[in-house]
Amino acid sequence: MNVLTRNNLKLLMEIHRGPCVSVFMPMHRSGPETQQDLIRFKNLIREAEERLITQGIPAPEARELLQSAQKLLQGDLFHQHQSDGLAMFLSPEVFRTYLLPFVFKELVIVTDRFHIRPLLPLLSGDGRYYILALSQNKVRLLQGTHYSVNEVSLADVPKNLAETLRDDDSWKDLRMHSAISGGESTFSSVTHGAEVDSKENIKRYFRRIDKGLHEWVRDERVPLVLAGVDYLHPIYKEVNTYPHLMDEGIAGNPERLSAGELHELTWTIVKPYLQKAQQEAVNRYKEFASSGRSSNRVRKIILAASHGRIELLFIVPDFQQWGTFDPSTDEIHLHKKEKTGDEDLFEFTAIRTLLNGGIVYVVEPENMPVTDPLAAVFRY
Repeated sequence: MNVLTRNNLKLLMEIHRGPCVSVFMPMHRSGPETQQDLIRFKNLIREAEERLITQGIPAPEARELLQSAQKLLQGDLFHQHQSDGLAMFLSPEVFRTYLLPFVFKELVIVTDRFHIRPLLPLLSGDGRYYILALSQNKVRLLQGTHYSVNEVSLADVPKNLAETLRDDDSWKDLRMHSAISGGESTFSSVTHGAEVDSKENIKRYFRRIDKGLHEWVRDERVPLVLAGVDYLHPIYKEVNTYPHLMDEGIAGNPERLSAGELHELTWTIVKPYLQKAQQEAVNRYKEFASSGRSSNRVRKIILAASHGRIELLFIVPDFQQWGTFDPSTDEIHLHKKEKTGDEDLFEFTAIRTLLNGGIVYVVEPENMPVTDPLAAVFRY
């Protein structure tokens, strides 16, 4: 199962060799309904196969393309009860599945690119944040939303301070010297004494954590909340290179806290920060309303997104604008109902905004800066 990050979302948003199959469905965390999830998924895969065949894919090729999805039926996915919704993306080049804290409507889309519109709440400016739980004995990175929290596996991060010291050349030299002069007991007494707990050794440990963390969050703009005993917070902030580390953190030994407890504690910190960021974005829209740097005109926004000009995008959930856009001519056709060859141009606009480094806010109509379902602030 994959973890939803900005990097792998970029992978989904990029153009791939089709056909691209996108499947969304609700799931149950526990109870007898979980068995129905398995049946529901099987039916959706059958529907995907039928759609592939309808689009001219020979039946044997359609079944071969869906083999990876069929294998999920034999695994333990539908017995883990981890979340509320399943999203699957499959093409000749890509296979990704995500368990997510959203109840999706059942949906199967087969086109020449992946359908990510149901994921926009997680992509939005107030969608996600990270928790870094630090102690000298353990490191955990968790990805949180308003609704849930999941632990992220970190491959290139030391498990604890002792592992950092074992890998450090200066400590290897000390170990060799102690073995020659007096045996392992001398080294042991040093490593278990105050020397291990020195600020420089902890900074060395934290630098390795920061470097490994960078592989996950280098393109992110979401908040990172630090959890750890008081004296570790200023030391980590000295070596931190992630610009969105929050000033306020969680004090105390995080080893004693479950993921759910960390989520509850950190959300109280993150929630007002995210609400403030969204309100500032709305204020920015209003500030530029008279200068031409903000707009609620659909055609103008679509063109700006195509040219990478959108800084902030506001979009209401579950609203679709069908039509076609030709980037070679900038020609736009808007339709009230879906026609053959159409795409959701609101989704197109959100994708282009995200790929070009803009921020997307998925907000309810009452929280939009205007009464329209789409609005944007332009970079220039």
